[in-house]
Amino acid sequence: MAGGKFTVTAALPYANGPLHLGHIAGVYLPADIFARFLRLNGDDVVFICGSDEHGAAITLRAKKEGITPKEIVDKYYTLISNSFQSFGITFDMFHRTSEELHHQTSQEFFLKLYNSNKFIEETTDQYFDADFNQFLADRYITGTCPKCNYDNAYGDQCEKCGSDLSPLDLINPLSTLSGKRPVLKSTSHWYLPMDKHETWLKEYIQNGVLDGEVHHNPKLWRNQVTGQCMSWINGGLKPRAMTRDLDWGVKVPLPIADGKVLYVWLDAPIGYISATKAWAEANNKDWRQYWVKEHAENRRLVHFIGKDNIVFHAIIFPILLKDHGDFILPENVPASEFLNLEGDKFSTSRNWAVWLHEYLETYPGKEDELKYVLTSIAPESKDSEFTWKEFQARINNELADVLGNFVNRTLVLTHKYYEGVVPNKVDLNDIDLILIEDLTKFPGKIADLIYAYKFREAQAEVMNLARIGNKYLADQEPWKVIKTDPQRVQTVINLSLQITANLSLFLLPFLPKTAKKLQQMLGIQLNDWTVGGSSELITEGTQINQPEILFSKIEDSLVEFEVNKLKSTDKHSTMVEAQKETVSFDDFSKMDIRLGTIIFAQKVQKADKLLQLTVDIGIDQRTIVSGIAEHYSPEEVIGKTVAVLLNLAPRKIRGIESQGMILMAENESGELSFMSPEKAFSAGGEIR
Repeated sequence: MAGGKFTVTAALPYANGPLHLGHIAGVYLPADIFARFLRLNGDDVVFICGSDEHGAAITLRAKKEGITPKEIVDKYYTLISNSFQSFGITFDMFHRTSEELHHQTSQEFFLKLYNSNKFIEETTDQYFDADFNQFLADRYITGTCPKCNYDNAYGDQCEKCGSDLSPLDLINPLSTLSGKRPVLKSTSHWYLPMDKHETWLKEYIQNGVLDGEVHHNPKLWRNQVTGQCMSWINGGLKPRAMTRDLDWGVKVPLPIADGKVLYVWLDAPIGYISATKAWAEANNKDWRQYWVKEHAENRRLVHFIGKDNIVFHAIIFPILLKDHGDFILPENVPASEFLNLEGDKFSTSRNWAVWLHEYLETYPGKEDELKYVLTSIAPESKDSEFTWKEFQARINNELADVLGNFVNRTLVLTHKYYEGVVPNKVDLNDIDLILIEDLTKFPGKIADLIYAYKFREAQAEVMNLARIGNKYLADQEPWKVIKTDPQRVQTVINLSLQITANLSLFLLPFLPKTAKKLQQMLGIQLNDWTVGGSSELITEGTQINQPEILFSKIEDSLVEFEVNKLKSTDKHSTMVEAQKETVSFDDFSKMDIRLGTIIFAQKVQKADKLLQLTVDIGIDQRTIVSGIAEHYSPEEVIGKTVAVLLNLAPRKIRGIESQGMILMAENESGELSFMSPEKAFSAGGEIR
C-alpha cells in the first residue's frame, strides 16, 4: 500500500489548560504513530494540528481571572506546543486558530456557503445577561439538569449524567457572569440545515458511498463512530447554529452581523485547512493538493479524535465540506474511547490527572516508556485505564525483560565471542529457515494493522518479534554450544542480530528514541519500512558498538509516589468543592429546611436515577422526586428521617410535580448519604 497520499489531522487541543494522558492516549499518540509509519513506508503525508483558541470556555475563564482571552490562549498554546515537541509528536504544522490566516480562511469558507444559500437565518429567543449586556453562550449558563436533577449543569451538557442539553432545557438557569437569572431576548443567527443531509450521510457512513461512488471501506470505521453517527441521524438531525453572539472569535464577515462570531465547531475544523496553508507556504508546497478535490486526487483525509468529537468530525464537518463543494471528505475518523485513571475518570477540575508536561519534567528521557504503555492500553474500541502499577509492570516485564533482555544478550554475546563484529551465517538448519521465513512476514502484518488503525495490535506484533528472538536464543543456547560447535553459534548470533536490526526498524513508529538508540548500537541506519523482514539487514563483518541498557526497571517507590501525589492533589478528596458566593443571612433565612420522614417510595418509570417519595414533614405530606435511585432502593429509604428544602418552587420531573428537595451529602466517590439527625427528632423539626 506504499505510495498512498494522506492528509492526517489530530483534534485541535483547546487552549485553556494543559494536556493529560487521556488526551495523548486517545488522539495524539496514535495519530503520530500513523504519520511516522506513513513516512517510513514512502507514503505522501502531511500531519496537521493546532490549538483551538476560540469559544465560550476561554472567554469565561478570562473573565473569571480578570485577564484577556489572548493572555489565556498565549499561555496554553506555549505549554501545549512545548509538551508536544518534548514528547516527540511529529506534527508538520502546529498552528493557531487565532492567526490571521485562519480568520481569513474561515471567513472565506463561511461566505462561500452563505452566498450559495447553504444556511438558513432564524430569529430565536436566547438568554441574555442584562448586567453584562451580553447574550449568553451555552457555557455561560448553568442550572438544574432536567434529566438527573444535578444543580450545576451547563447549557449544552450535564457533566453528571452526560446528557446533551440546550440552555432552554435547564431548570432555574443562572448566568455564570452575574449569577442572576438571565432574560430571554431575540437574536438572529445562521443555521446549518443538517436535516437536509440525512440521506447521503447514511450512505457515506454506513456503506462508504459518496455521490454514487465508493469512497472508503466502512468496515475500517470503528463501531463507536458508526454507532454514534447513526444514532444521531436516525433520531433526526436538526438545524444547528453556525454563529454565536460573542466578542472573541472569528467575526462573521457580513455587515449585518456586528457582534457575532463563527460557531467554534465551524471555525475549529477549518483550522486543519488553514494550518495546511501555513505549512505549504513555509515549505513551498501547494496546499490544494492536500484538500481540494481537483488537485488532491486519491488523497485520504483522516481525522484522529476522541469520542466526544465524533459528531462534529463525522457529521457536521463533512456536511460543511460537501456544501462548500471544493474539498475532499474524511476517509476515516478513528475516534478513541476514554482513558480512565486509577479507577476514576480524568477530571481537570478535580486535578485527577497525570499532566503530560509534569511527567516530562519529572522523568526526562522516559518518553518511550510512556508511549509504550499508553499504546498497550489505548482505548481504541472501549474505555481503558491507566494505573501506575500497570505502568511499572509493562515496563519491567515487557520492555526490560523481553525487548531489553533480548537486545542486551545478543549484543553482549557478539562482543564476547566476536569482538563486536557480525559473524557469518553457516549451514542454516530447519529452525533457522523457519525463523527467516517468519521474519519476512512481520513488515506486512504490522503495516496491515496500522492501516486498519489497530495500533495496540501492531505494537504487540513488534514485541512478538522480540519474544521470538528471546525464545530462539534460549532454545539454541549459544553460551553452551560455543564449546562444542562454534560454527553453529556464528549462525545463531547472526540471526539474532538480524532480528535486532529489524526491531530497530519496526520500533520507529512506536518507540522512536529507543529505535534510534538501537540503530546506533548496531552501527546502522534504517528508515525505509520496505526493507524490513530481511535476514540481511546488518551485513557480515559490521562492527557494532558497545551495548547500553535500553530500559531501567521502575521501582515500587515511584508507583507509591505517583499514587500519593494523585490523592494529595485531588481537589474532590482533599478540599471538597470551593465555597460558593457569599449570601446574606436574610437570604438564608428565607429557606425553609425541615426534617421529614419518608413514608412511601417507588421508582419513577423509565428513569434509572429517580425515586418518587412521599414525605411527612409535620405540616403536610409531600411528593418529592429525588435522583437517589442509584444509591438507595425504595425499600431502604422508607422510614428514613431526612432534611427537606420545603419552599423550593414546585417543578415537574418526568410528569410528576416535585414539591421540595431532599438534601444529601456526597463523598469523593460520588456516593450519596442522607443528612439525618443524631437523635430521634420527629418530622417537622426546623433546621437552622
